[in-house]
Amino acid sequence: MEQSHDDASGSTEHVVGYRGLTLHDEVQDAAIELAILYPTTGTPYPRRFGPYRLPLAEGPVAGHARPLVVLSHGNGGSPWVYRDLAMALASRGFVIAMPKHPGNSLNDDALARTLANLENRPRHVCLSIAAAFADPVVGPALRPERVALIGHSLGTYTVLAAAGGQPWSGGRSPDDPPRRIAITHDRRVHALVLLAPATGWFRGPGALSTVRCPILMRTAAKDDVTPPALADIVMQGVPDPALIDNRCVPGAGHFSFLSPFPANMVRPDFPPSQDPPGFDRTGFQHVMADEISAFLHRTMADQPSA
Repeated sequence: MEQSHDDASGSTEHVVGYRGLTLHDEVQDAAIELAILYPTTGTPYPRRFGPYRLPLAEGPVAGHARPLVVLSHGNGGSPWVYRDLAMALASRGFVIAMPKHPGNSLNDDALARTLANLENRPRHVCLSIAAAFADPVVGPALRPERVALIGHSLGTYTVLAAAGGQPWSGGRSPDDPPRRIAITHDRRVHALVLLAPATGWFRGPGALSTVRCPILMRTAAKDDVTPPALADIVMQGVPDPALIDNRCVPGAGHFSFLSPFPANMVRPDFPPSQDPPGFDRTGFQHVMADEISAFLHRTMADQPSA
């Protein structure tokens, strides 16, 4: 029997389906590639996304009232470096929408470290939410008014802003006064997952005062890109830190949250493929997926929105 949304345990695993959409961001005048993974039936067959091969099927979304989860990749990255996590969550009943941020992604990184990028990224997430609900294949199977967001590194900045946080730029010298970053948010966001959080833009008073949803936050003990101390900005900035499940992963580095790379891509001059000595990235993928799945099943259950 197919798992329905009433199976809150997520113990039944589904075949994973794939749907690719292209959105247009009128403000940026750019195309957003949106990959959607979802529970389905049928026979999967290998599909290639760059250097990665995934077993995916075609067909309608299995079940109904499926929670939508939008995943925002890191600076200059790609959705597919989180493929293990996305596949695991989709197999457990979630619909995972993964935008590739134009101007700040693999092979398209011209806006890195710009104010425009900080403005664009949260809007990409909001456009992805709207597109998923409007899509004739995926939309009818989604649970209304209930969305979760996952971000890694700069993706955590993105999802915090999309969830209602108010980021600021500047403020580092008298000649560079603090300025509110113009962002877009979506009131349907009900839960957040923050991995190796990049939070420096939320140091301003009240910057996270409207972020009232449950948060699962994981930092990496040996992260030299976004040190674990940056999690304190979230812990001290949200109205109710009791809603945060915060843990530092022993031995992990900044890129340990990514899926393992194919053997031919693992080399010292490619930092995303590297972990601190002794850290088991492959084993950690299963632990991370279990923790995030349990958190999402719990927080996306049928209860009044925070």
